[in-house]
Amino acid sequence: MAYHRHAGPGSYTVGTMSERFDCHYCRDPLHGKKYVQKEGRHCCVKCFEKFCANTCAECRKPIGADSKELHFKNRYWHDTCFRCFKCYTSLVNEPFMLKENNKVWCSNCTTLEEAPRCKGCLKPIVAGDQNVEYKKTVWHKECFTCSQCKQVIGTASFFPKGDEIYCVSCHEHKFAKTCVSCKNAITSGGVSYEDRPYHAECFVCATCTKKLGGQRFTAVDDKFYCVDCYKSFVAKKCGGCKNPITGFGKGSNVVSYEGRSWHDYCFNCKKCSIPLANKRFVFQNEQIYCPDCAKKL
Repeated sequence: MAYHRHAGPGSYTVGTMSERFDCHYCRDPLHGKKYVQKEGRHCCVKCFEKFCANTCAECRKPIGADSKELHFKNRYWHDTCFRCFKCYTSLVNEPFMLKENNKVWCSNCTTLEEAPRCKGCLKPIVAGDQNVEYKKTVWHKECFTCSQCKQVIGTASFFPKGDEIYCVSCHEHKFAKTCVSCKNAITSGGVSYEDRPYHAECFVCATCTKKLGGQRFTAVDDKFYCVDCYKSFVAKKCGGCKNPITGFGKGSNVVSYEGRSWHDYCFNCKKCSIPLANKRFVFQNEQIYCPDCAKKL
């Protein structure tokens, strides 16, 4: 009798010899013995395993006539060796992937292996996992934590600093500048005056509270004034034109004498109107005179 054993590449037949044949290789009689017929040749089981059997891609041993054999793309396995390289689950009659070095993987391990890795725990992030992505790096949501306090940041606001990630509170305490006015941390933006930082909303006119960031202003005794308030409430009045001396634009140069002030272009002789800024003058009866006019009084 004979029965078919393998229908794949290099197929063969296994049976018990009822006719008089000798083994093709060792010439032992096969009558009444189990034999293998392959490519028209009859051989004993021992010679089959020695000369004809396929080699298992996993254990590298011959796949004997009594073993169940699996094949895929000219590769062969014992059925007991056909297991996932990662989790060792049997893949007989299961979907699989053939990867490098002839290793077979189950579909689940293939998915996990190809999934992006969390920077925090280094485990795969699979479909359905909540995650946080920043600059092509990804974390599980619960692994995205503050480098300082180790609390989970998740999807809340954060500040990157090199390779470190900080929650808002820790970043403020560790890195943020402190506003000179309110003494609280400046987390974004801000204004700097003479190397002293302020919140934009704290850097305001002392009189009308108008924001002064990007605007013209005057500082007097650590207080800041917008142009209008400085003119109205702080600036000295010119002894000549009686208008405020602001220090802006025309008239930025000032002449002072005995507690009085003048725009330089207003500091002129009362009689002949000659400009007297940076020149000799005579102050008489609350008025300014050049020396020549003063002699004629």
